[in-house]
Amino acid sequence: MNLPSATLIAQSVLSGVFIGALYGLLGLGLSLSWGMLRQINLAHFALAFLGAYLTYQLSSVAGWDPVATLLVVVPCFFAFGVLMHWLFARFSISPFNSLLVTFGITVIIESAIQGIWTADPRMLDSAYGQFKFKVGALYVPFPELLTLLLATALSILAWAVLRYTDIGKAMRAAAEDAPTAAAFGVNERRLSLLLSGVSAAFAGVAGLCLALSFSLAPSQIYAWVGVVFAAVMIGGLGNPLGPLVAGIVIGVSESLTMAIAAPAWAPLVSFSLLIVVLLARAEKI
Repeated sequence: MNLPSATLIAQSVLSGVFIGALYGLLGLGLSLSWGMLRQINLAHFALAFLGAYLTYQLSSVAGWDPVATLLVVVPCFFAFGVLMHWLFARFSISPFNSLLVTFGITVIIESAIQGIWTADPRMLDSAYGQFKFKVGALYVPFPELLTLLLATALSILAWAVLRYTDIGKAMRAAAEDAPTAAAFGVNERRLSLLLSGVSAAFAGVAGLCLALSFSLAPSQIYAWVGVVFAAVMIGGLGNPLGPLVAGIVIGVSESLTMAIAAPAWAPLVSFSLLIVVLLARAEKI
């Protein structure tokens, strides 16, 4: 087997960091809703793709700057997340049933996307996609760099809010022991609505990054589920920084595997990491 050049290895590592950042951004909201709200939200992926299609529509048809579409997507997705959690609480949907219900929501969103934009692949043609710069022998595409910056900034922001602010501490207290937190005046219901809205808004931001870097098709929703779930599980439920770190580890591992061995081996690496982590510290996830 011929080993790849040092430049190819370095470019593969860089590409792995970029795709891993997207894994982390997709997993951020999922980790928070699963770890702190006890909701396994499969619809998170469909929301991200819906956000990507809305970015595509507003940019291609209305002429908006892709980043400016967040001014519409983020508030709308926040409201959707609040509404979804309100319905879950209203009908006392259990964690297992939330998996089934959100899968149904995923199918509905996928059908709506296909009905509006058809099943044909869509590609956002923007100035961002044409811009890349060179660092030594390495190429850095701007959309991927933007994804890394957004994923890092939002993950650190979420971590800081949960760790250092009163509202974040109240959220963690409610997630650990809601009755005791309520006895100390914590309004668990309002905080849960807020957290659900923020998690859905994160999906909208991930949708922007998907639209900038990938062609879009409704069937691609499910292609991201396995690896993002792996990043969330490896990073730890309810840990805002975990999905980003785990996603980058998975992304770099997959990218190096594709460069050294073959692309077909890449999924084996990510899920092998998941199995090792589950065996090593299943009680801490």
